[in-house]
Amino acid sequence: MTHFKQVSAFLFLSLILASCDQSPPASPDKSVLKIDQVEKNESGWPRKIMTTEGLLTLKKKPTRIVSTSVTLSGTLLAINAPLIASGATMTNTSVASEQGFMRQWADIAKNRGVIPLYQTEPNAEAIIKANPDLIVISATGGDSAIKLYEQLKDIAPTLVIAYDDKSWMQLANIFGDLLGLEEQAQTVIQRFEQEVEHTKSTIILPPQPTTAMVYYQDDTGANIWTSKSAQGRLLLELGFTLAKIPESVKGNISMGVRNDIIIATGERFPDAVTGNTTLLFSASTDREKAFIDNPYLHETSSVQNKQVFAVGDDTFRLDYYSATNLLKRLQTLFGHENHGQ
Repeated sequence: MTHFKQVSAFLFLSLILASCDQSPPASPDKSVLKIDQVEKNESGWPRKIMTTEGLLTLKKKPTRIVSTSVTLSGTLLAINAPLIASGATMTNTSVASEQGFMRQWADIAKNRGVIPLYQTEPNAEAIIKANPDLIVISATGGDSAIKLYEQLKDIAPTLVIAYDDKSWMQLANIFGDLLGLEEQAQTVIQRFEQEVEHTKSTIILPPQPTTAMVYYQDDTGANIWTSKSAQGRLLLELGFTLAKIPESVKGNISMGVRNDIIIATGERFPDAVTGNTTLLFSASTDREKAFIDNPYLHETSSVQNKQVFAVGDDTFRLDYYSATNLLKRLQTLFGHENHGQ
């Protein structure tokens, strides 16, 4: 009997020691996925994605998607996702249609029956009324409805995703993997890449380097695109050289929060315009004259040589449609047949 008790005690102690050597079992709510990484089941569904709000699981392919972000809606439309409704921005502006949709894809949304849920201010009631089976929210930005997340996540699976740290092509790939639209995403990306190569082979670059910017409407300064921005990366891919910005221009607010722009205002503004060519984003041709006529910019190289070009109102944020329009605009400005005109 004593021997039996000794054996039992030994086994019990062994179990305790063994349990101490083992890692605690993973919580069923945790995942090894990184943020924005998608995991697909071998049979196709369910699919999972890790978000800043935790793991999101889609049990089946969505058929009624609502986007609360007018920025993300363009990419969803580009891969032919079943978008039924979208948040909107102010109506009838240089960048938005009478429905508050971005002009570069407003007609496509209208043809597909996408309805505007609200203008500017997110409306939970309108979102719920649309009866979505997936809600898409941007994590940041002026069109973010993140404040409604806790309310909306109980209505339908709700995806929170950032667009300020990735290109529309990266977004297209993520959406494609999550929504079962991989082929559509690859098709539209390949189509765009072909257009990039066509543009690169058919334009004659203006004098380099180039300062690319969003010029303020009050003429007092600009947000200058860096190589980290989608606009800057695309210009570099096309062979442009981005002009260097003096360190003296880069104030504390310029690069502390964002690395895609440098904010140049007041006395620092002329010092930031170092390019032999200036491209004005989010601008139509009337802004070219305003820039050239700015007395503070008369000594800059691009103004003196009249190398200032507006590249379109819809280029503030680049989705498939606006980025394609940008390529067309560059072809028009700098195409071989227009060179020297």
